[in-house]
Amino acid sequence: MDLDRVFENNKKWIQNKLSEDDNYFDNLGKGQSPELLYIGCSDSRVTAEDLMGLGPGEAFIHRNIANMVSGIDLSAMSVVEYAVVHLKVKHIVVCGHYACGGVKAAMQSADLGILNSWLRNIRDVYRIHKTELNAITDEEKKYDRLVELNVQEQCVNLIKTAAVQKASRERGLKVHGWVFDVHTGKLIDLKIDFERILKSIMEIYHLD
Repeated sequence: MDLDRVFENNKKWIQNKLSEDDNYFDNLGKGQSPELLYIGCSDSRVTAEDLMGLGPGEAFIHRNIANMVSGIDLSAMSVVEYAVVHLKVKHIVVCGHYACGGVKAAMQSADLGILNSWLRNIRDVYRIHKTELNAITDEEKKYDRLVELNVQEQCVNLIKTAAVQKASRERGLKVHGWVFDVHTGKLIDLKIDFERILKSIMEIYHLD
């Protein structure tokens, strides 16, 4: 990649934005008030704002390998805390995608170095749902289902957090699970039952 082209593209982008709105960058500098926190995968094919049709300022974005939400990941937890407590987002979306390299890597019997501890989280998702997954004979369909179940479990991890529980009680914050189909471009809503999950985990994970 010629990095000089990036700066040329940036100049063209500035010109295009100013041709549409003389005050575009003045308004951009006034702050942000997004209603959506999007937690997605770092995969270069999955560009969050583009696939949702949103512009700058409309979504707060966090991305990592395989769209994980781990309570010991200070980066992810800081993003959640800031988005929920300070930006007061109304929705949190965990968005996975089919053909996810992180999910496939997690299922390999290979030493992947520093990635091992990160991918162990996905292997834990497989362990929880191994009966369902082992019944799927088509490997690609099995990976696709693991992508979906991983999204579901990351939504559960979000609902375990104090900030999400408090915002849910006080102002109706919702958590959603989506999958992006890289083969068709479609966003698929997994219809995560936020209320059912919240009730099912409150005995153990209730945080005042």
